[in-house]
Amino acid sequence: MIVSRSTQVVVGVSDAVMVADLGEGALAATTAGALNTFAVLILPMGTTFIVSSFASQLFGKGDLKGARRFGIYGLFLGLFTELLCLVSIPFIPWVLGQLPYAPDVRQLMTTYLQVRLAAGGAAIGIEALSNYYGGLGKTSYAMYANIAAMVLNVAGNYLLIKGHFGFPAMGVKGAALASAVSTTIAFAGFFVWFLRGGVATRAAGLSWREMGRMLRFGIPSGLNWFFEFSAFNVFVNVVVAGLGTTSLAALMAVMQINSVSFMPAFGIASAGAILVGQAIGAEAKQDVGRIVRMTFFTTAAWQGLVSISYLAVPELLFRPFATDPVNSQKLIQIGVHMLMLSTIWQLCDSAASTLAEALRAAGDTAFTLWARTIIAWVIFVPGSYISVRYFKLGEAAATLWLAAYLGLLAAVLFFRFRSDAWKELKLVEPDALA
Repeated sequence: MIVSRSTQVVVGVSDAVMVADLGEGALAATTAGALNTFAVLILPMGTTFIVSSFASQLFGKGDLKGARRFGIYGLFLGLFTELLCLVSIPFIPWVLGQLPYAPDVRQLMTTYLQVRLAAGGAAIGIEALSNYYGGLGKTSYAMYANIAAMVLNVAGNYLLIKGHFGFPAMGVKGAALASAVSTTIAFAGFFVWFLRGGVATRAAGLSWREMGRMLRFGIPSGLNWFFEFSAFNVFVNVVVAGLGTTSLAALMAVMQINSVSFMPAFGIASAGAILVGQAIGAEAKQDVGRIVRMTFFTTAAWQGLVSISYLAVPELLFRPFATDPVNSQKLIQIGVHMLMLSTIWQLCDSAASTLAEALRAAGDTAFTLWARTIIAWVIFVPGSYISVRYFKLGEAAATLWLAAYLGLLAAVLFFRFRSDAWKELKLVEPDALA
């Protein structure tokens, strides 16, 4: 799971580095465009995470056919997502027109989003199958699919961004096309592998009732990710974008660097959640606390070690993103400052990820929804907006507000976990085996 999430780091960093010398406008459009793509897909993606919860608990109960059914329900969600993405593509220029981007950034990002969202359903399909197999403990399958997507994406970037081996130099559009094509091919291969295990639509006995139960627990899971990333999107597109293209490009580059810390840690947290789900399914809830502690110490150790490099060699880490000969020094100055400040939130981030994933595995998705939504929209967004736009406190205040959000979220989730309320929840129906 660490490798699977790390491949997404390689893809994001590859996109950013390969377009960086096209100018800060191209860098801002590609990185913010990737973030906006994620914001569109995060609701169905967060909903598919519940597939792992059902699959792991049913695996713990010994019901493999029941677990497979939830993999199929996740694929249905991917199909629905693809239809919505195709419908939304014509509206992208109007939506971006309402945001304070520079004209060149807006134009490039419009093209990027239109191409990326064409493969939105494939991205959700990969997540659905990854969560299904992950719940069974077969995490290597998702790793192979994500490695394939990564290799194809990096190769596509090389061929299409600047044009090599006779391919046209497409710039930002080339980065988007490489991502869309690689995602589609990787999903197709993963889906064929899933079918080899048996179509299962006849033997597994699909039911609307189970699909509804998945959505009942999955939609709050998706919504808590959606509202959190919507708040972060407002933070990026309104608060930080109002500081200018250089500040926006600097923050997005810092977030790409931070993905080296966050994504492997999220993979560890998701692995811990699988063990939590399997323990609950096997009626061994007494083991959950130990699993969560082990998971937190592992994620904290990783993110703590990475953050040391942010303090020791920040300019070395940031310089690959600052190849624009016009504004590189200003971009480096702002970016290095942001990167060093980002060390403040690393341990809070590891705690929040570990606890949120553990609660999700237990089916406690409604509480995390309300916690993330209230902290993000009542505290984080207004606080960062007022600090930056009214008090003119600049990029440092914006970065510190991210740390404050993650710290407060980690504290709230910790007290929720310690309350043991999750032990009373029943994710899998008692008659599931029957």
